[in-house]
Amino acid sequence: MSVVKFNVLTVPAEMREALEKRFANRAGMVEAADGFEWFELLRPVEGTDRFIVYTRWRSEEDFQRWQSSQAFQAGHAQAAADAQAQGHGHGQGHGQGPAATASEIWSFEVVQSAGPKTDTE
Repeated sequence: MSVVKFNVLTVPAEMREALEKRFANRAGMVEAADGFEWFELLRPVEGTDRFIVYTRWRSEEDFQRWQSSQAFQAGHAQAAADAQAQGHGHGQGHGQGPAATASEIWSFEVVQSAGPKTDTE
């Protein structure tokens, strides 16, 4: 059964664009991971400053293996380098650090799933 991970990131308004650019710069890295099924970066529309990074994995073990991988480490190192180059750090101009001021992981198992019906069904 697939597992879903939500990385819930609290992002100040002045850091939203930087966060989105950092994810765009890392595009393609997670897709090659064994057991990876889906990724989405969800931008808040109203009422919150929390972005959600949605990933879906074949298993918990696949997710853990990705988090321990060199590609994961390289992606986060690149984000830190981008932050330093852009002069962003915790939204306070320190020149380094994450765009988010807080982060938490929510984990779920997929119990039911549905997609659009096709003409062949």
